[in-house]
Amino acid sequence: MIPVSDCRGRLCYHFSRKGEQMKAIVSRWIVFTAVLAVALAGKCYAQAQLAGDWQGTLNAGGTQLRLVLHIAAGKEGALTATLDSVDQGAYGIPVSSISLSDSKLNLIVDAVHGAYTGTVNKDATEIDGTWTQGQSLELNFKRATAAQAAPPPAPKPAPPTDIDGTWSGLLDAGTAKLHILFKIVNTQDGLTAKMQSPDQSPVWLAASAVRRSGPSLTIEITGIGAAFEGKIAGNLDSIDGTFTQMGHVLPLVLERAKE
Repeated sequence: MIPVSDCRGRLCYHFSRKGEQMKAIVSRWIVFTAVLAVALAGKCYAQAQLAGDWQGTLNAGGTQLRLVLHIAAGKEGALTATLDSVDQGAYGIPVSSISLSDSKLNLIVDAVHGAYTGTVNKDATEIDGTWTQGQSLELNFKRATAAQAAPPPAPKPAPPTDIDGTWSGLLDAGTAKLHILFKIVNTQDGLTAKMQSPDQSPVWLAASAVRRSGPSLTIEITGIGAAFEGKIAGNLDSIDGTFTQMGHVLPLVLERAKE
Protein backbone atom coordinates (compact mmCIF):
# COMPACT_ATOMS: atom_id res chain seq x y z
CA MET A 1 0.00 0.00 0.00
CA ILE A 2 1.37 3.43 -0.97
CA PRO A 3 1.34 6.13 1.77
CA VAL A 4 -1.08 9.02 1.24
CA SER A 5 1.74 11.52 1.31
CA ASP A 6 3.43 9.69 -1.55
CA CYS A 7 0.17 9.70 -3.55
CA ARG A 8 -0.16 13.40 -3.04
CA GLY A 9 3.44 13.86 -3.96
CA ARG A 10 3.01 11.91 -7.17
CA LEU A 11 -0.19 13.72 -8.04
CA CYS A 12 1.54 17.07 -7.51
CA TYR A 13 4.41 15.86 -9.62
CA HIS A 14 2.12 14.79 -12.48
CA PHE A 15 0.15 18.04 -12.39
CA SER A 16 3.37 20.03 -12.27
CA ARG A 17 4.72 18.10 -15.23
CA LYS A 18 1.53 18.65 -17.25
CA GLY A 19 1.60 22.36 -16.38
CA GLU A 20 5.13 22.68 -17.70
CA GLN A 21 4.16 20.88 -20.92
CA MET A 22 1.18 23.18 -21.39
CA LYS A 23 3.35 26.23 -20.84
CA ALA A 24 5.81 24.96 -23.44
CA ILE A 25 3.02 24.32 -25.96
CA VAL A 26 1.50 27.76 -25.36
CA SER A 27 4.91 29.41 -25.72
CA ARG A 28 5.58 27.63 -29.00
CA TRP A 29 2.10 28.59 -30.26
CA ILE A 30 2.68 32.26 -29.37
CA VAL A 31 6.00 32.24 -31.20
CA PHE A 32 4.46 30.51 -34.24
CA THR A 33 1.56 32.99 -34.30
CA ALA A 34 3.95 35.93 -34.07
CA VAL A 35 6.11 34.60 -36.93
CA LEU A 36 3.00 33.95 -39.04
CA ALA A 37 1.70 37.46 -38.36
CA VAL A 38 5.02 38.99 -39.42
CA ALA A 39 5.05 36.88 -42.60
CA LEU A 40 1.47 37.82 -43.49
CA ALA A 41 2.15 41.49 -42.77
CA GLY A 42 5.15 41.37 -45.09
CA LYS A 43 3.10 39.70 -47.82
CA CYS A 44 0.27 42.24 -47.51
CA TYR A 45 2.80 45.08 -47.64
CA ALA A 46 4.39 43.68 -50.80
CA GLN A 47 0.99 43.30 -52.44
CA ALA A 48 -0.01 46.83 -51.43
CA GLN A 49 3.22 48.13 -53.00
CA LEU A 50 2.25 46.46 -56.27
CA ALA A 51 -1.15 48.20 -56.43
CA GLY A 52 -1.50 50.89 -59.07
CA ASP A 53 -1.24 51.32 -62.84
CA TRP A 54 1.52 49.86 -64.99
CA GLN A 55 2.35 50.50 -68.64
CA GLY A 56 4.25 48.32 -71.11
CA THR A 57 4.65 47.84 -74.86
CA LEU A 58 4.37 44.47 -76.58
CA ASN A 59 6.23 44.03 -79.87
CA ALA A 60 4.16 41.48 -81.77
CA GLY A 61 5.20 40.72 -85.33
CA GLY A 62 6.17 44.28 -86.21
CA THR A 63 3.12 45.72 -84.43
CA GLN A 64 3.56 47.61 -81.18
CA LEU A 65 0.72 47.28 -78.70
CA ARG A 66 0.54 49.51 -75.63
CA LEU A 67 -0.78 47.69 -72.57
CA VAL A 68 -1.90 49.14 -69.25
CA LEU A 69 -2.20 46.86 -66.22
CA HIS A 70 -4.42 48.03 -63.36
CA ILE A 71 -3.73 46.26 -60.02
CA ALA A 72 -5.80 46.76 -56.87
CA ALA A 73 -5.16 45.37 -53.36
CA GLY A 74 -8.07 44.52 -51.06
CA LYS A 75 -8.23 45.11 -47.30
CA GLU A 76 -6.59 41.76 -46.58
CA GLY A 77 -4.05 42.13 -49.36
CA ALA A 78 -5.87 40.06 -52.00
CA LEU A 79 -4.99 41.27 -55.50
CA THR A 80 -7.30 41.86 -58.46
CA ALA A 81 -6.46 43.29 -61.87
CA THR A 82 -7.68 44.33 -65.31
CA LEU A 83 -5.78 44.88 -68.55
CA ASP A 84 -6.16 47.52 -71.27
CA SER A 85 -4.90 47.03 -74.82
CA VAL A 86 -4.82 50.70 -75.83
CA ASP A 87 -4.04 50.31 -79.53
CA GLN A 88 -6.74 47.67 -79.91
CA GLY A 89 -9.30 49.79 -78.09
CA ALA A 90 -9.95 47.01 -75.58
CA TYR A 91 -10.34 48.27 -72.01
CA GLY A 92 -11.08 46.49 -68.74
CA ILE A 93 -10.09 42.99 -69.88
CA PRO A 94 -10.50 40.90 -66.70
CA VAL A 95 -7.43 39.19 -65.25
CA SER A 96 -8.71 35.76 -64.16
CA SER A 97 -5.91 35.07 -61.69
CA ILE A 98 -3.14 37.16 -60.15
CA SER A 99 -0.56 36.00 -57.60
CA LEU A 100 2.61 37.40 -56.08
CA SER A 101 5.16 35.08 -54.47
CA ASP A 102 8.33 36.73 -53.23
CA SER A 103 9.03 38.97 -56.23
CA LYS A 104 7.40 36.75 -58.87
CA LEU A 105 4.15 38.03 -60.40
CA ASN A 106 1.87 35.65 -62.32
CA LEU A 107 -1.20 36.64 -64.32
CA ILE A 108 -3.72 34.54 -66.22
CA VAL A 109 -6.02 36.32 -68.69
CA ASP A 110 -8.53 33.73 -69.87
CA ALA A 111 -10.45 36.24 -72.01
CA VAL A 112 -7.57 36.43 -74.51
CA HIS A 113 -5.95 33.06 -73.69
CA GLY A 114 -2.88 34.84 -72.37
CA ALA A 115 -0.55 34.63 -69.37
CA TYR A 116 2.21 36.78 -67.92
CA THR A 117 5.14 35.98 -65.63
CA GLY A 118 7.38 38.77 -64.36
CA THR A 119 9.85 39.79 -61.67
CA VAL A 120 9.11 42.89 -59.60
CA ASN A 121 12.21 44.93 -58.72
CA LYS A 122 12.97 45.77 -55.07
CA ASP A 123 11.56 49.30 -55.36
CA ALA A 124 8.33 48.05 -57.00
CA THR A 125 8.82 50.45 -59.91
CA GLU A 126 9.42 47.94 -62.72
CA ILE A 127 8.27 44.45 -63.70
CA ASP A 128 10.35 42.51 -66.24
CA GLY A 129 8.78 39.43 -67.74
CA THR A 130 7.23 37.45 -70.55
CA TRP A 131 3.77 37.51 -72.13
CA THR A 132 2.58 34.18 -73.53
CA GLN A 133 -0.27 33.96 -76.03
CA GLY A 134 0.47 31.27 -78.57
CA GLN A 135 4.09 32.43 -78.45
CA SER A 136 6.25 34.00 -75.76
CA LEU A 137 7.21 37.67 -76.07
CA GLU A 138 9.16 40.00 -73.82
CA LEU A 139 6.94 42.42 -71.90
CA ASN A 140 8.23 44.86 -69.29
CA PHE A 141 6.04 47.18 -67.22
CA LYS A 142 6.80 50.49 -65.54
CA ARG A 143 4.65 52.67 -63.32
CA ALA A 144 2.16 54.57 -65.48
CA THR A 145 1.17 58.20 -65.11
CA ALA A 146 -2.49 59.16 -64.65
CA ALA A 147 -2.65 60.29 -68.30
CA GLN A 148 -1.22 56.99 -69.56
CA ALA A 149 -3.61 54.94 -67.44
CA ALA A 150 -6.81 56.83 -68.31
CA PRO A 151 -8.99 55.48 -71.16
CA PRO A 152 -9.96 57.97 -73.88
CA PRO A 153 -13.25 59.82 -73.38
CA ALA A 154 -16.27 58.16 -74.95
CA PRO A 155 -17.47 59.91 -78.12
CA LYS A 156 -20.75 61.78 -77.81
CA PRO A 157 -23.68 59.94 -79.41
CA ALA A 158 -25.52 61.19 -82.47
CA PRO A 159 -28.73 60.11 -84.23
CA PRO A 160 -28.25 56.57 -85.60
CA THR A 161 -27.61 55.98 -89.28
CA ASP A 162 -29.27 53.28 -91.39
CA ILE A 163 -26.42 50.84 -90.63
CA ASP A 164 -26.15 51.39 -86.86
CA GLY A 165 -26.39 48.13 -84.91
CA THR A 166 -24.71 44.73 -84.75
CA TRP A 167 -23.67 42.80 -87.85
CA SER A 168 -22.70 39.13 -87.93
CA GLY A 169 -20.74 37.00 -90.39
CA LEU A 170 -18.87 33.71 -90.69
CA LEU A 171 -15.22 33.84 -91.70
CA ASP A 172 -13.89 30.69 -93.38
CA ALA A 173 -10.19 30.63 -92.46
CA GLY A 174 -9.58 27.17 -93.93
CA THR A 175 -8.67 25.31 -90.76
CA ALA A 176 -11.44 26.99 -88.78
CA LYS A 177 -14.68 28.90 -89.24
CA LEU A 178 -14.93 31.95 -87.04
CA HIS A 179 -17.95 34.06 -86.20
CA ILE A 180 -17.24 37.77 -86.59
CA LEU A 181 -19.35 40.54 -85.07
CA PHE A 182 -19.23 44.26 -85.83
CA LYS A 183 -21.06 46.81 -83.71
CA ILE A 184 -21.51 50.12 -85.55
CA VAL A 185 -22.52 53.29 -83.71
CA ASN A 186 -22.86 56.83 -85.02
CA THR A 187 -21.35 59.64 -82.93
CA GLN A 188 -20.87 63.39 -83.27
CA ASP A 189 -17.38 62.59 -84.57
CA GLY A 190 -18.70 60.17 -87.20
CA LEU A 191 -19.20 56.41 -87.41
CA THR A 192 -17.42 54.17 -84.90
CA ALA A 193 -17.18 50.38 -84.76
CA LYS A 194 -16.06 47.52 -82.55
CA MET A 195 -15.22 43.99 -83.62
CA GLN A 196 -15.49 40.72 -81.74
CA SER A 197 -14.48 37.17 -82.64
CA PRO A 198 -16.59 35.31 -80.02
CA ASP A 199 -15.07 31.93 -80.92
CA GLN A 200 -11.69 33.32 -79.88
CA SER A 201 -12.41 35.89 -77.17
CA PRO A 202 -15.25 37.88 -75.53
CA VAL A 203 -13.19 41.06 -75.88
CA TRP A 204 -14.39 43.80 -78.24
CA LEU A 205 -11.69 45.58 -80.26
CA ALA A 206 -12.25 49.19 -81.25
CA ALA A 207 -11.83 50.08 -84.91
CA SER A 208 -9.19 52.70 -85.62
CA ALA A 209 -11.17 54.11 -88.56
CA VAL A 210 -14.63 53.74 -90.15
CA ARG A 211 -15.32 55.24 -93.57
CA ARG A 212 -18.51 55.20 -95.60
CA SER A 213 -19.03 56.51 -99.10
CA GLY A 214 -22.49 55.71 -100.42
CA PRO A 215 -22.85 51.90 -100.25
CA SER A 216 -19.10 51.35 -99.68
CA LEU A 217 -17.97 50.71 -96.11
CA THR A 218 -14.43 50.31 -94.74
CA ILE A 219 -13.59 49.34 -91.15
CA GLU A 220 -9.94 49.29 -90.08
CA ILE A 221 -8.64 47.61 -86.90
CA THR A 222 -4.94 48.46 -86.94
CA GLY A 223 -4.35 46.85 -83.53
CA ILE A 224 -4.58 43.41 -85.16
CA GLY A 225 -3.58 44.49 -88.67
CA ALA A 226 -7.06 43.85 -90.09
CA ALA A 227 -9.67 45.58 -92.24
CA PHE A 228 -13.11 44.90 -93.64
CA GLU A 229 -14.25 46.36 -96.96
CA GLY A 230 -17.79 45.79 -98.16
CA LYS A 231 -20.78 47.02 -100.12
CA ILE A 232 -24.05 47.70 -98.31
CA ALA A 233 -27.08 46.05 -99.93
CA GLY A 234 -29.88 48.28 -101.14
CA ASN A 235 -32.31 46.78 -98.63
CA LEU A 236 -29.77 47.40 -95.83
CA ASP A 237 -29.94 43.76 -94.69
CA SER A 238 -26.40 42.69 -95.61
CA ILE A 239 -22.90 43.90 -96.38
CA ASP A 240 -20.96 41.82 -98.91
CA GLY A 241 -17.19 42.21 -98.64
CA THR A 242 -13.74 40.90 -97.72
CA PHE A 243 -11.79 40.62 -94.51
CA THR A 244 -8.04 41.25 -94.78
CA GLN A 245 -5.45 40.41 -92.12
CA MET A 246 -1.70 39.96 -92.43
CA GLY A 247 -1.94 39.81 -96.22
CA HIS A 248 -4.70 37.18 -96.23
CA VAL A 249 -7.90 38.20 -98.02
CA LEU A 250 -11.05 36.20 -97.21
CA PRO A 251 -14.69 36.73 -98.25
CA LEU A 252 -17.01 37.88 -95.47
CA VAL A 253 -20.74 38.62 -95.72
CA LEU A 254 -22.30 40.46 -92.80
CA GLU A 255 -25.96 40.29 -91.92
CA ARG A 256 -27.93 42.20 -89.32
CA ALA A 257 -27.83 40.41 -85.98
CA LYS A 258 -30.63 40.30 -83.48
CA GLU A 259 -29.98 42.83 -80.72
